[in-house]
Amino acid sequence: MRRRLPAAGLALGIVLTLLAAAPALAAGYRYWSFWDGADGGQWSYATQGPSLSRPADGSVQGFRFAVSKDAAAEAAKPRAAADFEAVCGATAPVEGRKRVALVIDFGVQADAPTGEVVPQEAPRTVCAQLAPEATTAEALAAVAKPLRYNSAALLCAISGYPQHGCGEQMAETDAAQASAEPSGSAPGGVPAAGLLVGIAAVAFLAAAGVWQSRRRRR
Repeated sequence: MRRRLPAAGLALGIVLTLLAAAPALAAGYRYWSFWDGADGGQWSYATQGPSLSRPADGSVQGFRFAVSKDAAAEAAKPRAAADFEAVCGATAPVEGRKRVALVIDFGVQADAPTGEVVPQEAPRTVCAQLAPEATTAEALAAVAKPLRYNSAALLCAISGYPQHGCGEQMAETDAAQASAEPSGSAPGGVPAAGLLVGIAAVAFLAAAGVWQSRRRRR
């Protein structure tokens, strides 16, 4: 005759399964993300690197240093609007040159590498005048040296910041989690409220099962 698993044991198994399915603390990357200016002052995640991008006259290009997910929907955007007139409106056009507005956001101190200080809190804006065929990387080199790249041509530093590191993976900081928290998870990797309610319901059913089992034995 097969032995039935006690209700409490069954409930424990379900609870452990639910906890195993709970999302863990998400990993993030500390890096410079690259953005294209879009209509209405918005930003869209760039589909190619700054060394390949050749912005047209009147374009806005943005950069943001932060710890965030390596995905367009999760990455931290520049905190200034993609507004060409606000950046380049006072720069007169020149024949045979193009104007490209750059927004460089060094991020917040919470995302800075250990021992380093964010160069400035507010995003830096600058209007670069370039040859028509110039890339975004050339625009940066014209106005925000020194730049640093790794062997894979990944942009590691703008204006010398940060001094060390390049796109390293790490557990997300509290500040990054607040703006890029995965759905279904609460801050700090704690299971979401819905999951906790489910666990409580299972525990209640288990207790009821044990009570009924004892009642039948009387």
